[in-house]
Amino acid sequence: MKAVVQDRYGPADVLEFRDIERPEPGPGEVLVRVHAASVNAYDWHFMHGDPKVARAVMGLRGPKARVRGRDFAGRVEAVGSGITDLVPGDEVFGEADGAFAEYVCAPGDAVGPKPSNLTFEQAAAIPLAGNTALIGVRDVGGVREGQTLLVNGASGGVGTFAVQLGKAYGAEVTAVCSARNADMARSLGADHVIDYAGEDFTRADRRYDVVLDLVGNHALRAFRRALTPTGTLVLSGGGVYEGGSVLGPMGLFLKRRLAAPFTRQRLVELPARRSRENLATLKELAEAGRIAPVIERTYPLSEAAEAIRHLEVEHARAKIVVTV
Repeated sequence: MKAVVQDRYGPADVLEFRDIERPEPGPGEVLVRVHAASVNAYDWHFMHGDPKVARAVMGLRGPKARVRGRDFAGRVEAVGSGITDLVPGDEVFGEADGAFAEYVCAPGDAVGPKPSNLTFEQAAAIPLAGNTALIGVRDVGGVREGQTLLVNGASGGVGTFAVQLGKAYGAEVTAVCSARNADMARSLGADHVIDYAGEDFTRADRRYDVVLDLVGNHALRAFRRALTPTGTLVLSGGGVYEGGSVLGPMGLFLKRRLAAPFTRQRLVELPARRSRENLATLKELAEAGRIAPVIERTYPLSEAAEAIRHLEVEHARAKIVVTV
């Protein structure tokens, strides 16, 4: 099968479009014929091996997971033992390493029925970004009716879903993004939009019940200024690649851990975990019209390297999708 393979860390040039052996599903796994996948910051973090300290988990000299891509939509090709609720031909979406390929093998708990009202391309844009936003807004942030939510990095993949989920859960949402993306943020339901180039929300007078940071472009003390006395700050890895780093967002996370016991404010990190239950929630929200993926552009699988380059260099808005 054709796949986008990486043998060493580096820029997009390290990615090769070549033939590899098709995977076979083991116990509890599902083999999916991929119709579309989408690009995430996760992909360029792995491509560059950034931050360097994370290479202890990613792989010291090159990534252990050699096929790039994390989320996908397609049709079930085969199932391993123990999978009883999916059969060949089912339309699904999900999250697993190796999605930039004609076939991907995914754990059964990372795959769910595709939203019936979405194309494969639209569905592929949801899993990682939508799940991350759902965990940040609902599970960790605890956003509820009548609260104020600020999303820092509102025009990215996770951010566009976070704005929509904030509105779905009844919050008054402020989106922080560039001026060129202001209209898009408003179209997603944002009540207020702040152009980060013209205003620093951490120095303004307004305070928020929940701040979801997807960029990491302020000091912890600055983020805390934007919170109410008992507000919640949710920190994510996010950001853009700027030539490599040793610690990346982990420096900010460490400061959070040191400060958290000594303040009434909740300072928490956004965990990364796949969830079939969350996929089901996202499916329901999509079918009800409460959330919808925003896709800036699509690339064929053979140009997946260019798709990742576009995301990291051009500060792409919303989602970039790879068609297979």
